[in-house]
Amino acid sequence: MKALNKLSVVLLLSAGALCQQALADNNVFTVMDDPATAKKDFEGNAAAGYLAQTGNTTSSSLTANTNMTWYQTRMAWSLWGNATNTSSNDERSAETYQVGGRSRFNINNYDYLFGQASWLSDRFNGYDGRSILVAGYGRQVLNGPVHSLRLEAGPGVRYDDYHDGGDDTQVLAYGALSYQWQLTDTTRFVQGVSVLGSDDTTVNSETGLQVAINDHFSLKLAYNVTWNQNPPESAPDKTDTKTTVMLSYAL
Repeated sequence: MKALNKLSVVLLLSAGALCQQALADNNVFTVMDDPATAKKDFEGNAAAGYLAQTGNTTSSSLTANTNMTWYQTRMAWSLWGNATNTSSNDERSAETYQVGGRSRFNINNYDYLFGQASWLSDRFNGYDGRSILVAGYGRQVLNGPVHSLRLEAGPGVRYDDYHDGGDDTQVLAYGALSYQWQLTDTTRFVQGVSVLGSDDTTVNSETGLQVAINDHFSLKLAYNVTWNQNPPESAPDKTDTKTTVMLSYAL
């Protein structure tokens, strides 16, 4: 019963825009930003969730995020941000902040150019700051009502500021894919993968299932995996995973 009550609080206090816009983990860069398929000039969302437990165990978790995308005939711009803060028995156990932006220019119905930049602070995973700048070429392989697939690649640069001291700048090769499968009128499967190849390669993946309840509300289940080839000494595990369930509201 306690577990059910916790889940109910999370579902009631979490909000986001996922009905018309398939949003994946921002590290994967799979925000829907194709101006050719946009149904309006602007899409945005704001989400927040809070969970608290007292008694034998005292813990709290706060998360908030926002996504905004502007569309023109051949151009699209996206901005995003998210924050997560978790503590257990009055000790901080997780703290993540991220902001980023992206642009896309359609050359034709299938080819486009893009640029993106992001900043991540995740000190419990060893990074006070990780800044990434990437630009390149994308290909819309599938763009039908049932299946959508796009591939993109390009050069970039990453700057890491480690929590235990020191920093590093690396040139990288970026590659990503975003796939969506409209299973039914209300159910969509989403898969996104991105690779930041360098001396310290990072792979991000999200697998999700999104179910529309009505025109405004939807439910999303997502499983995220992040793998670092050479993680910092303060956070030696190479793989981090995250499972989320979110009740979403489209603006």
